[in-house]
Amino acid sequence: MNFSFWETDSWISNIDYCIVGSGITGLNCALRLKAKEPEARVLILEKGMLPEGASTKNAGFACFGSISEILEDLKTHTGDEVVKLVEKRVKGLELLRNNLGDKEIDYHSYGGYELFVPEDEELYAECIQKLPEVNELLRPVFNDEVFSLAENEFGFRNIQPKLIYSKYEGQIDTGKMMSALLKKIHGLGIRILNNVLVKELANEENQIRIKTDRFDFTAKKAIITTNGFASRLGISEVKPARAQVLITKPFKNLPFQGTFHLDKGYYYFRNIGNRILFGGGRNLDFKTEETDETGLTDLIQNKLKELLKTTIIPDTEFEIEQSWSGIMGVGTQKKPIIREISKNVYCGVRLGGMGVAIGSLVGREIADLALKS
Repeated sequence: MNFSFWETDSWISNIDYCIVGSGITGLNCALRLKAKEPEARVLILEKGMLPEGASTKNAGFACFGSISEILEDLKTHTGDEVVKLVEKRVKGLELLRNNLGDKEIDYHSYGGYELFVPEDEELYAECIQKLPEVNELLRPVFNDEVFSLAENEFGFRNIQPKLIYSKYEGQIDTGKMMSALLKKIHGLGIRILNNVLVKELANEENQIRIKTDRFDFTAKKAIITTNGFASRLGISEVKPARAQVLITKPFKNLPFQGTFHLDKGYYYFRNIGNRILFGGGRNLDFKTEETDETGLTDLIQNKLKELLKTTIIPDTEFEIEQSWSGIMGVGTQKKPIIREISKNVYCGVRLGGMGVAIGSLVGREIADLALKS
C-alpha cells in the first residue's frame, strides 16, 4: 500500500486495540472498548466489502433454541450448562435491543414454532412428553412456561399434527441492525478498513504485529472476532459451517408470521413482510458445507424449493427472488470461546449459529477481558 503520511497517521498509527472482523461481535466489542476507554484508538479490519461471515447474511431469528435443540443439548451438557446457555442468549438479545432499540432493528415478537417431519415421530413424541420438564428447567430464566402445544393453523403439510410454540421468540432485520451498529461506531470515531485480510498476528515486545495482505502495522492488543473464519488464525476448536438461504418474491396473502424451525432445526423459515425467507439443509451434505467459502449448491437449493412446495406453502405459486450463503462458526461445545490465546491476543468466537442472540454479549465480554488484562 502506498500510504500518505496523513493516512498512516490517522488510520494505522498508535493503535491500542485492533479488532479482526466487523460483524456483530466485533462491532459490539469496539463499542464496549470505547465506552470504557474513550481515548483509546480502536481499528477494525474486515476482509470483505461487507462482513463476510453471517452478521448480514443470517435469517434474523431473535431466538434462544427450539425444544428439540434444548433436548439435544441436554445429551452433551448438564442441565445447569443448558440453562446458562439459554440465559446467555436471552441476555444477549436484551442487550442488543436495549443498545439499538426495537424500532431501529425492526424487532417483532411474533413468536416461534417448531414443526416435525413425519419421519421424526419418535422425537415429536419425546418433545411433547418432556414439555413440562423443559419448561421447569427454564423457569429460572423466564419465570414462565416457555413452550406449549399449538394447532397447525397455517396450512403446513407433511408434518406431525401439532406445533410447539414459544411466545418468547422474535425476529429482526439484520441489515438494519448492522446499519445501526455502524452508525454508533462511526459516531465514536472508530475506524473500519474493509477489504483487508489479516494473515498473521505475531507477538513482539509489548505489541502485536498485524500482517495483512496489503500492509503490516502494530497494535497494543488484538482481538479476533471472525467466528466462522477463526481456524484461519489458528483457533482449531472452531469449524466453519456454511448456511444457504433463499427469499421469495412477495405474496398477496402470506398465511403466517413468526419464526419456524423444521426437521430438528436443520431448516428454518420466517416471514419478512409478505415474503418467505427459508434456509438450512446443511445436514444433506455436512462435508461440503463445512467450508468458509460462500456459495450455493443445487442439492440444498432444490431441497429448499421442494419443501416450500410440499410443506410450507402447498398449492401456492411462488418465485425465488434471491439466494445467498453465510458462514457460521461451530464446534463440539455450544459455549462460545472467550479467552486470551496468547499475550495480548484475544478471541470471541464459536457462536454456534446464535450470533444474533449472543453476538452483543460475546463482544462485550471479550472487550472486558482485553481491558482487564
